Amino acid sequence: MRAGLTVRNDGPAPLRRLILQISSSLHWDAFSSLAYASGSQPLAFASHLVDTDADHTGSIAEAVITLPQPLAPGASLTLTALYSGALPQSAERLTRIGAPSNDALAQDWDAIAPTDPETALVGTALRGFGNVLWYPVSAPPVFLGDGAKLFQSVGRTKLREAAATIRLRLSVEYVGEPPDAAYFCGRRGQLIAISDNPNLPAAQSPGIATVTFDAQPLGFRTPSLFVTAGAASLTGTQANPDLIAALTPHEDALPAYAAAAAQVEPLLADWLGAQPLGPLTLLDHPGDPFEDDALLVRPMRAADPAALAPSLVHSLTHAWIRSSRPWIDEGLAEFMSLLWIERTQGRPATLSQLQDAARTLALTEPELPASLPNAESTASSNSQSAPTSPPPAPSKISSSSDSPSHPDKSSSPIPSFSPAGASLADASGEVFYRTKAAAVWWMLRGIVGDDALKQALQAYRKDSRLDRDPTGFEQTLAAATHQDLRWFFSDWVYRDRGLPDLSIVSVTPSQLEPNGAAAAGWLIAVDVRNNGYAGAQVTVTVRGGTATETRQLRIPGRSSASVRIVFAGTPQQVQVNDGSVPETETSIHTRQLVLPGK
Repeated sequence: MRAGLTVRNDGPAPLRRLILQISSSLHWDAFSSLAYASGSQPLAFASHLVDTDADHTGSIAEAVITLPQPLAPGASLTLTALYSGALPQSAERLTRIGAPSNDALAQDWDAIAPTDPETALVGTALRGFGNVLWYPVSAPPVFLGDGAKLFQSVGRTKLREAAATIRLRLSVEYVGEPPDAAYFCGRRGQLIAISDNPNLPAAQSPGIATVTFDAQPLGFRTPSLFVTAGAASLTGTQANPDLIAALTPHEDALPAYAAAAAQVEPLLADWLGAQPLGPLTLLDHPGDPFEDDALLVRPMRAADPAALAPSLVHSLTHAWIRSSRPWIDEGLAEFMSLLWIERTQGRPATLSQLQDAARTLALTEPELPASLPNAESTASSNSQSAPTSPPPAPSKISSSSDSPSHPDKSSSPIPSFSPAGASLADASGEVFYRTKAAAVWWMLRGIVGDDALKQALQAYRKDSRLDRDPTGFEQTLAAATHQDLRWFFSDWVYRDRGLPDLSIVSVTPSQLEPNGAAAAGWLIAVDVRNNGYAGAQVTVTVRGGTATETRQLRIPGRSSASVRIVFAGTPQQVQVNDGSVPETETSIHTRQLVLPGK
C-alpha cells in the first residue's frame, strides 16, 4: 500500500512527532514528506506493537514519526506512507476475552482472500476502524471490555472525518478468471483485467485487474473494500425490476428477496417516491451483516419473504433516499421500520417498540442540571440558531482534506452543545442517530401529519442542496406545512436538551348542560407539567366506555400547559402521551376521573 495522507494539527501546541497505526499483521516500510523546501524527504520513524481492540488481531503496528520541524497549530502536512503484509482472518481480540471461536469468526470475518467464482463470490472483505486497520489511522487504544469506549471511538472517528476526501487505486493479481468488481465505501467500480500472458490457457493465465475510485468525501463511515467475482444478478418487483443487485452462489434465494421487496415497496413508494435512487446491492458473505448505505453484506439463503421483509425495509430505505446527515440517513431507515411494524402488526405493537427504545434512550441521556444556562427558556422561544459543529479534524487517510464552513457560534444565543451531550445533528452514537432519530421522525409525523411529511421527504431527496444545509429539512418541512417548527428542531435536533419529564398536575371535569340538540356532556380541563428541558407535543385523550376524544398539547420545557376537551359521554379516564414521545420515566400517564356528584 502506498498511502498519501494530509494531516492537520488541531491541537494548541506544535507537534514534533506524528503517530500512525495499522493492523499488527502489517508492517511499516517508509515515510516521506513533500511539505518542506528541500522537496521529498524521508522521515525517520520507529515502530512498535500496541494492544487495542480497534483491530481484529487485538493489536496494532504503531509508527512514531519524527518531523524535521514542528507542525504548527492549524498547519497541515502531506505524507506518503508505505506499508505491506498480509491480512488474514483473525478473531484474536474476541477469543482472548472468552468468545467461542465460531462466534468470534462470524463477527471478525475481515480478510484479504482470493475470489472463487464457484463457491465464494466475495473474496477480499475489509471493513475499517473498529474491525481491521487496513489503512492508516491515529487513535488511542480502546478495548471491548471497557464499556462502550470502542464503539464510541468508532462513532467519533466517523463523525470527525466525514468531511475528508478519499480516493483509491486498486490492483489485484490473479491467475485464471479475473475478479469482476470492487466495492469501495459502498461504491461499485468495474475492474479492468490485463493478462500477463494471453497465450496461456485461461485457467493458467496470470494477470492484474485494476480500478480507480476518484476522490469523494468520506462521509459518516469507515472505509470498506470488497472484491467480487462474477456479475450481480438483478431482481426486483414489477414496478422496479432492477431493485436488487445480488451477488450470491445461492440463486434459489433470489425469488424470496424479490418477493420480500414486493411486500415492502408500496410503503417506501408511498412515503419516499415511486422510484428508488438506485438498486440495493446484496453481497452474499458468511458472518454478521454489514451495511454501508445501499450496500448490504449478509448471508443469503432461501427464506420466507415475510421473515426477510422487516430487515429489507431498513436497507431498501437507503436505496430510496440518502443523506450525509446520520440522523436523517439512519433515522429514516429506522422510522420506516416502525411504519412497517404499524402496517403489519398494528399501532399498539409500534408504540410498544417505541417505549422499549425510550427506556434505552433514557438510560443514555444524562439528566440536565438545574444550573444549565437558559434552562428556564421555553421551547417556544423561536430561537433561530442554526446547528453548529466543531470543525472536523482532517482524515488520516485522505489525499486532501478541507474543513467545511460552519455557522458562526458567536451568533448563536444558546450553545449548540448542552451538558447533556452532543446534539442529534452532531451525534456519533447509534442510540442517538438511530433510536432517538427514529423517535424524532415519529414525533414529526404526529405534529405535521402523514401527507405533509411525505411531501417534505420527497422534495428533500430530489434536491441535494437541501442536504448540504444543516437546516435544509426543517426549511423543507416548514414550506410544506406552513408551520413554524423551530421550537421542535431547536430542542430535539440542533441541541441536546435531554428528554421531557411530563406529569398530570390536575384534571378538572365540569358538567355541561344540554344546549338545543346537543346532549349534556363534560368539559375536561387537563393541566400538564414538563419538568424536562425539551419541549414536547403530546396527545391528551379522554376515554369513556367506547368513546374517545383526543387533542394535541404542546408543553415547552420547564413549563406547564393546559387543554380543555369537550366530551359527549361520561368520561372515565384521561391519558397524556400514548408512548409516541420518549420521556425520562414512563411515556404514558393516566388518571381515573372522579366526577362531581357521582
